[in-house]
Amino acid sequence: MQKERQILLIYTGGTVGMVVDPETDSLVPFDFKNVSEHVPEIKKFDFLVDSISFNPLIDSSDMSPLIWSKLAGVIEDNYLKYDGFVILHGTDTMAYSASALSFMLQNLGKPVVFTGSQLPLGMLRTDGKENIITALEIAAAQNNIHQPLVPEVSIFFQDKLFRGNRTKKDSSEQFSAFRSANYPPLAEAGIYLKYNYSVINNSTNQGPFTVMKKMDSNVAILKLFPGISREVVCSIFNIAGLKAVVLETYGSGNAPTAKWFLDEVKEAIARGIIILNVSQCMGGSVEMGRYETGVYLLNHGVVSGYDITTESAVTKLMFLLANCKSTEEIKSSLNKSLQGEINL
Repeated sequence: MQKERQILLIYTGGTVGMVVDPETDSLVPFDFKNVSEHVPEIKKFDFLVDSISFNPLIDSSDMSPLIWSKLAGVIEDNYLKYDGFVILHGTDTMAYSASALSFMLQNLGKPVVFTGSQLPLGMLRTDGKENIITALEIAAAQNNIHQPLVPEVSIFFQDKLFRGNRTKKDSSEQFSAFRSANYPPLAEAGIYLKYNYSVINNSTNQGPFTVMKKMDSNVAILKLFPGISREVVCSIFNIAGLKAVVLETYGSGNAPTAKWFLDEVKEAIARGIIILNVSQCMGGSVEMGRYETGVYLLNHGVVSGYDITTESAVTKLMFLLANCKSTEEIKSSLNKSLQGEINL
């Protein structure tokens, strides 16, 4: 007899877990141990749903590598007991957290689905209820030989399931808050849940599930803009303890041709700082061999980020800085797709 499926719902904080306090008429977090009172449809599932809440709850604006490690640890501690996990999280940094966990959870063989809402669960027009219900259904979905359909870290919002490390928050007010410009949805929810099996990552489970909790946050983002001064660029590259910079360039990886800018880049790399070239565009890829400045950056050791998102670039660097033994190993890993985060 097949054992009953069990899903763990993890509430970290965020808008989705708020309800109206009838005494004060203000929004307050509710106890997710009683989640079925607010989402009674959960009782109709043919699988069990357990829940735990972070204490204290975390506003997603306060998300950090320490909290990612805690979250990864919760999954590690419960991995054998549950068939899948749904993480309720604030929307502002959800793409960062999903990207981070995609690298930290090695050889993941079960679904880890992030979701949340734009309106609190206790409000009449909330999108939270449908997001939770569908995320739970995806986390529990299995094929006819009881294998999970989506054994990777993902984000479900509105009616689409995206790869977590391919996703960006796209809107602060639309229910379809997230977008994955460079990778198609893993699934779409309508009357039926339709899975895009050809793009779901089933190849990472090459060994036993392990959790790598170390992250090194000595990373900065330098976003280029017309008129950027040498002082600004220099101040970023000379941050004490800095190990890596995500350089947000124009278009397909273009940057200013001014000699002072190219000199600052060259000097930073000479000091051992890793520079990862990421496009400011929502979609498309860095092609450093296409234009003159891109070729110069490439020739002096700037690493192409291909079509990676900034969120994924930051967390990938944090992961590699903490777990690689050399700069050469880090650069080599940046040129590989570790968890489906880039197209090469």
